[in-house]
Amino acid sequence: MAGHSQFKNIMHRKGRQDAKRSKIFAKLSREITVAAKLGGPDPESNPRLRLAIQNARAQSMPKDNIERAINRSTGGDAENYEEVRYEGYGPGGTAVIVEALTDNRNRTASSVRSTFSKYGGNLGETGSVSFMFDRVGEIVYKPEAGDADTIMEAAIEAGADDVISDENGHIIICAFEDLGQVSSALTEALGEPESVKTVWKPKTMTELGEEKAATMLKLIQALEDDDDVQNVYSNFEVSDEVMEKLANA
Repeated sequence: MAGHSQFKNIMHRKGRQDAKRSKIFAKLSREITVAAKLGGPDPESNPRLRLAIQNARAQSMPKDNIERAINRSTGGDAENYEEVRYEGYGPGGTAVIVEALTDNRNRTASSVRSTFSKYGGNLGETGSVSFMFDRVGEIVYKPEAGDADTIMEAAIEAGADDVISDENGHIIICAFEDLGQVSSALTEALGEPESVKTVWKPKTMTELGEEKAATMLKLIQALEDDDDVQNVYSNFEVSDEVMEKLANA
């Protein structure tokens, strides 16, 4: 029985992983389609599409999927997605920014508002929290790309502003307008990055205790599970001690 139970658990985990992977591919496809529709299907002349394809490859998205997403942008039946940003407050007064690509604003707004309310937050007006963040470029490399000194040297040479290295990898930060140039220079020096994108970087952080942190993590997860939501950013932080408690809860 133990073996059977273990097999069921493995299959359950695999099912969840497959579902998560499918959701990631769907969101990457949507970004590729929108990028191609806005700037044309040639990644050489369309920086946004080039970054979208780069991120899709980093997630091991099949080439056929990428090509289908590009082709959808030129088809007569292509969905008309629009970019929408939502801003609001989560537990403990934390600031939250949600970026979405949607073909139905009413559906997405209703879903996002409901999720905020469910986890003790509230949706605000556009601009209500974005002033608490900087819009920057973020380039991520896996640990095997090099040691901290190697990455730092390459980042400085490429014109980046900051590097954060730990056992999980390297995060390189640059000015929003320099992302294309910096990522190209780093690709030459270090190889293909794991991801290249623009992000909202908090100017100050809000620390949460165990109870509010648990609710906040549920809010973030629920928002990320929404098919229309592409990215979620927040300024909350949690101590290692609290994270350990939550992980073992």
